[in-house]
Amino acid sequence: MHALNLLRAAGGTFTRRRYRRAAHSFLDHTSRCREVQQATLQRILQLNADSDFSREWQLDGSCTIEDFQARFPVSDYERFRPWIDRVKNGETTALLGAANRLLMFTLSSGTTADSKFIPITEPFLKDYRQGWQNWGILTYDDFPRLKYQNIVQLTSNFDKFRTPGGTPCGNISGLVTSMQSPAVKLLYTLPAAVSQIEDPHLKYFTALRLAIADREVGMITTANPSTLLHLAQFADQHRESLIRDIADGRLTGAAHMEPAILKTLQSKLKRKNRARARELERIVERTGHLYPRDFWPGLSLLAVWMGGSAGAYLSQLAPYYGTPPVRDHGLSASEGRMTIPLESGSSTGVLDITSHFFEFVPEDEDPLTTANILTADQLEVGHNYFILLTTPSGLYRYHICDVVRCTGFHSQTPLLEFLHKGAHISNLTGEKITESQVVAAVRGAVEFTSLEIGQYTLIPQWGEPPRYQLLFEASALPSTDQLPILLESLDQRLQETNCEYAEKRQSGRLAAPMSCELTPGTWQRFAAERQQKLGGSIEQYKHPCLIPELDYAQQILRRFSD
Repeated sequence: MHALNLLRAAGGTFTRRRYRRAAHSFLDHTSRCREVQQATLQRILQLNADSDFSREWQLDGSCTIEDFQARFPVSDYERFRPWIDRVKNGETTALLGAANRLLMFTLSSGTTADSKFIPITEPFLKDYRQGWQNWGILTYDDFPRLKYQNIVQLTSNFDKFRTPGGTPCGNISGLVTSMQSPAVKLLYTLPAAVSQIEDPHLKYFTALRLAIADREVGMITTANPSTLLHLAQFADQHRESLIRDIADGRLTGAAHMEPAILKTLQSKLKRKNRARARELERIVERTGHLYPRDFWPGLSLLAVWMGGSAGAYLSQLAPYYGTPPVRDHGLSASEGRMTIPLESGSSTGVLDITSHFFEFVPEDEDPLTTANILTADQLEVGHNYFILLTTPSGLYRYHICDVVRCTGFHSQTPLLEFLHKGAHISNLTGEKITESQVVAAVRGAVEFTSLEIGQYTLIPQWGEPPRYQLLFEASALPSTDQLPILLESLDQRLQETNCEYAEKRQSGRLAAPMSCELTPGTWQRFAAERQQKLGGSIEQYKHPCLIPELDYAQQILRRFSD
């Protein structure tokens, strides 16, 4: 065993014991679901009891679940936006308790042109990290070889810009990485500074330059498997430059990197590793490619989302990564961590009942208007629900638009799998496009080009990389000359409206939208069938401008476009 591995094994033993005790304590709590959820709710409400928001709604740590539900309605982001705007300007006690220290805002795409700013506080981060530690120790116990291997984790910068009040804004994964203990940092191949590189091409290249030089990688973890697909293809496309840089101890493109970031990475980048470069050259000579399955032969695990549309990518990974086990790292979002998977090969996880207070609404009801609100202990196996979050960061009874299915129970706590976003949200790679964003973007593109397209629908399409298709009837177009300009304008407006769509487009994880022309009468036949199924009238029928179902365009072409 290498000296570094001996050091890691010795230093990690105490850490793993501590993490294991905490994970087993969490699992013990699952036998008292409602009791633990009541305590979690009261802890959260007490954190912010002295805020202006809590005083206005009479919320404090004495509230029972029933009190809380009676005093405060199920809400979307717009209810919180005015209070969060005050927090952004430095007035933190508008929404947060005086002792609930604000660390950053994480960004998510909103239903309007404005991004959602989600507060991340110290207690929130503590719970978030505890969830990851529970996940991690259970994973390490299932894959003991990992304790002698390294981890490649792809994260984003937590400090992309500052609010008027001076609070960092970015991605929570970058904050967690920056706060890792020295013992934990030993496990990771990529330094935290890589997350701060803004240019997507340079960031991917730098990450691969450092990661491929390390032969002992055992786990790769990132949110969406589409990122893994893009990473593997990127490595093969740039194999000559990567191998040369590893041999010479340099970085192609270093001149374009911010000097402070380059200085942080320099000690790792300047190491010449000609033996590793020769090994990589032999891989290319033998296979014709440079794929992770060959340059990381000991790969033990892929840790990515498996649920919802993310699952469509998993079958595409084998040519690049081989067939290592896949471990879903749980349902999580900017607003909070929701589940912890207990086994590999499944997106199902146990509800993280010690971090947030959770409520549920049957999928066929509107969370913002229904009175049929369930607590975690009241779910039924096989039923689908919208999930609502109450978090330490001041979001209460928050409708996140995620639909989950209860697949069973671990003791008294539900096991959940993520199905999809709500009916009017599409989420191929984490972009979460809403129907209102599509409508605004198409309207702007039509006005810009003076090219009226009539009724239309935007539909996600699978591919490498995936993209969106804009469906419309060809008869509506007087000419197709300006169609490329309309699609370019649509793409640009979606990027301006949706920060996550922009990031995926700029990093290459989403391709540019394309058009799909339908024969005349398609929408009429499509509408007739939907009206019949829904039992609605012509007057009540609303044409869907966004259909989130993957590759549904093929069904429309086959069934309605004669």
